[in-house]
Amino acid sequence: MNNIALGRYLPLDSALHKVDPRFKLIGMLMMLTAIFLNVGWIGYLFLALMLLIGVIVSKIRISFFLKSFKPMMYMMIFLLIINILSLKTGTLVFTLGSFKIYSDALLQTAYIMVRLVLMITVTTLLTASTAPLDMTLGIEDLLKPLRRFGVPAHEIALMISIALRFIPTLIEEAQRIMQAQASRGVDFQEGTIKEKVSGILSLIVPLFVSAFQRAEDLADAMEARGYAPGKPRTRYKQLIIRHSDWFFLIFIILILAVCIYLAVM
Repeated sequence: MNNIALGRYLPLDSALHKVDPRFKLIGMLMMLTAIFLNVGWIGYLFLALMLLIGVIVSKIRISFFLKSFKPMMYMMIFLLIINILSLKTGTLVFTLGSFKIYSDALLQTAYIMVRLVLMITVTTLLTASTAPLDMTLGIEDLLKPLRRFGVPAHEIALMISIALRFIPTLIEEAQRIMQAQASRGVDFQEGTIKEKVSGILSLIVPLFVSAFQRAEDLADAMEARGYAPGKPRTRYKQLIIRHSDWFFLIFIILILAVCIYLAVM
């Protein structure tokens, strides 16, 4: 449970934390676009170096990112098995019993793994360096042009911000429930499949009850403070664009341009 870093904001004093949230959101979309381009191993190495620079600038410990990659191992094993069973192209690498493992299966799994690592790094950088309130204001400003078509920009931004904020809260709640169930004799590690399923159900049910209770408490608190969806609202905090924000955006555009060039070539 402690390995999930997405959604956790780290209040540090870094240059990345000071970047306008609107520019960081646009930069995240550009970086995700670059990751999904077929840039080859040279392009992925270039993106990894750029993200490493971002991690250094943000002053966030690398271990904060590394521990979030551990849950991916089960997904990677599953994808490797699926690719081994489905992809039968490329050169024969080695034979495992009656199964023949080809190079394309390993290469495809490696591509997916690299992309997932880069995607998680980008999204974690965004959530760890952007306060929930700034995230809400940034998303709302980016969605403002859609108001002409009846899109509730503020409500959508608020829902996204609350969802991101509740990720670490629900993780901590799940960990407390697991400890409480373990003290009552529930074993989540050992036992038969039936016992493990029963243990997971004993975790999911109270977690859902707690989540709904928190949502109800949050709704009551917002209503008590006079929040009304769809009504005109003023802001205490205003987002101001600085010269460093433009430099950040130009830097991201250059990264995307290099990736597009590598994909085309």
